[in-house]
Amino acid sequence: MEEKRYQIALSLVSGIGPVLSKQLINHFETPQEVFKASKGRLSKINGVGNKLSNLLSNEKQLLEKADLIIQQSEKADIQIHYFKETSYPERLLQVQDAPVVLYSKGNLDLNVAKTVGVVGTRKATKYGLNTTETIVNDSLSNNASIISGLAYGIDVKAHQAALNAGLSTIGVLACGLDYVYPAGNREVAKKMLANGGLISEYPIGTKADPRYFPARNRIIAGLSDALIVVEAAKKGGALITGNIAHSYEKPVFAVPGQLDKSNSEGCNQLIRNFKASIYTGFRDVVEALNWDLEKAQKTMAITSKLEKLTGREKVVVDTLLKNGQQMKLDDLSWQSQIPLNQLASILLQLEFEGIVKPLPGKEYRLG
Repeated sequence: MEEKRYQIALSLVSGIGPVLSKQLINHFETPQEVFKASKGRLSKINGVGNKLSNLLSNEKQLLEKADLIIQQSEKADIQIHYFKETSYPERLLQVQDAPVVLYSKGNLDLNVAKTVGVVGTRKATKYGLNTTETIVNDSLSNNASIISGLAYGIDVKAHQAALNAGLSTIGVLACGLDYVYPAGNREVAKKMLANGGLISEYPIGTKADPRYFPARNRIIAGLSDALIVVEAAKKGGALITGNIAHSYEKPVFAVPGQLDKSNSEGCNQLIRNFKASIYTGFRDVVEALNWDLEKAQKTMAITSKLEKLTGREKVVVDTLLKNGQQMKLDDLSWQSQIPLNQLASILLQLEFEGIVKPLPGKEYRLG
């Protein structure tokens, strides 16, 4: 707990961003040692100087704030992740300006196997909303977690479509996790906590501020294996996220639109400037990330396991195969004619073997 206090305290120092914070930690090894260092030693670190070394001298006040954040976070079921902890997203470790401390809430795995970022304008058209739903539904075949910013328009549609498809989805907020901005998306955010959740670099009690949104976009880009910009104006958050993802050397795709539509200007601009490829279907993402090869190898492994199944395990798998590979527990019990209490132990064994995967709402899916 003592270490956590100093980790948060360092992240609260105004004027010391993530890059400089990591530089200090790498130099002094721990946040505690950063605060213990003399002003003379601190001022010699490139980028610190006398002004910032004076800010670090406010150790007592910063630790008091950190203690309050820890207490309030525990009450609100908010988890705190330090960048050197295993729970911290590995994808963000590749991003130089990623947060030193990250806050999360919900039933989420920050190191899920596959992710796709889906972003776009708040003023989405019917075409944009329908395209977003199609993208998310198509990503179901790869069980990719959907990353977005919970804003009105394309973002919230991506989250809703993921929930409907049974995919995990993560919303990146530009405020503390005790708030939801915009407030109109509060119900969606609440549902996301069961299969995914919310993350932010801002501690509990932080209200949304226009300055925080561009910074929030770098986290969306960093968490996404690939980013799809569905609709974007020539200026705005979606375009910023696309540019950031490109700078991180992530595959970026833009849905092309009509030349006379303002919502297409940003997408067409990304394509024109060679910062995004034209999105023609989810196959583009699969090929860019070599997920097709990975899926083929996984299919071969599962097939090998299926061939060795006998008895009731084989009955369960055969029933799932006959019903689109995904079923509710009650339906699976009825069609397989296996009592629920026995079926639960069979499914648990199949889960251990990597053959089935449990989903929210008492559903199970092959693979």
